[in-house]
Amino acid sequence: MPQNVNGSLGDRYLADVRSEFARLKAQAERALAQVSDAQLQTTLDPESNSLAILIQHVAGNMISRWTDFLGSDGEKPDRNRDGEFEAHDGRDRAALMALWERGWSCLFGALGSLGPDDLLRTVTIRGEAFFAIEAIQRQLSHYAAHIGQMVFLAKHLAGERWRTLSIPRGASNQQQWSYRGPEPR
Repeated sequence: MPQNVNGSLGDRYLADVRSEFARLKAQAERALAQVSDAQLQTTLDPESNSLAILIQHVAGNMISRWTDFLGSDGEKPDRNRDGEFEAHDGRDRAALMALWERGWSCLFGALGSLGPDDLLRTVTIRGEAFFAIEAIQRQLSHYAAHIGQMVFLAKHLAGERWRTLSIPRGASNQQQWSYRGPEPR
């Protein structure tokens, strides 16, 4: 049973979407913590992205989409999307995680400034108009897909050292499990 059933549908939606973004962030960070610094740069084949590249892309997308979310096109003119998919020498774990945090800070800052009345405002992405709620859902889906890639790759790279991020195999009936992630920032 949800803890707070009071408030508008818009309030409830914003609280839920903040929680879901926080859950995805925590899931990715728990996966990234299980790989070595060198493994952040590993690709499975020449067409695959490394964890470092996925971090760069997700963060670059967040910075572009969530900076001035309601006021300007979500594809900022200074974004170098193609460069997000290139390896950058000297970008170690600390630099990657600083970029990652910058992206999430933009996202949570923008979401925190929204109220229910903002959900039907128009937002543009690459010149295409969306309701804000549609743009939010689009980003949630986009990040979930990339974080799924990150979890898969980290699990592969960690091998025997991998610690599950959800219900361990064979433990479905042994404990109560919650689908609720961490509280939003």
